[in-house]
Amino acid sequence: MGRLFAISDIHGCFKTFYELIVNTIKLSKSDQLILLGDYIDRGDQSKEVIDFIIDLHKEGFNISPLAGNHEVMLIDSYYDQHVLPLWLMNYGMSTLISFGIEDIREIDIRYLQFFTTLEYYKIIGNVIFVHAGFDDNAINPFADKHGMVWECRLSYQNPLLSGKTIIHGHRPKTIPYIKKLISEKSKVISIDTGCIYDKELGYGNLSAFEVNSMTLYSIPNY
Repeated sequence: MGRLFAISDIHGCFKTFYELIVNTIKLSKSDQLILLGDYIDRGDQSKEVIDFIIDLHKEGFNISPLAGNHEVMLIDSYYDQHVLPLWLMNYGMSTLISFGIEDIREIDIRYLQFFTTLEYYKIIGNVIFVHAGFDDNAINPFADKHGMVWECRLSYQNPLLSGKTIIHGHRPKTIPYIKKLISEKSKVISIDTGCIYDKELGYGNLSAFEVNSMTLYSIPNY
């Protein structure tokens, strides 16, 4: 049986993402990789990150990319210019520069297709993968897309989430904090170690969580 990895919040840090995939975890085609969103913005190589994900998929690697709030803001901006300021305020300009365009509506159709076809969650056995979390009060939390990319909780009471382990990103945490959650077999585990925040003490790492062995692999941002 192959390994099951999750990686979150790459934010344009292509070199670090490449190093983690190729030289640290040495991803193979028998492994499964769930990407938890926020591939773009903030860092300066958003296009390279997306190209790498697309290329890995074409080469036959088992990859499931999910939507993060930054991808949702990009798509919302493409279809409604009134929400563009929110995306630009969240470092969307770095993504436009990376793609060599001045207007998101200039983006190549293959990238638009990538962003618009991202799923919001994935369930494998008793594990749920999502970018942020869920609206615990919703009748069907899997139908609330806003909650899945914006809302993080430390625990859930919703019957549809009962007995599940939720792996998410969105809010950066330190490596010791995450390792503590893993050792305690927490039902909610954040794996965002703040790769882009390499100037802040305790952050600046990109992590891959191997679910079957409950192992966290982390490397500093390049």
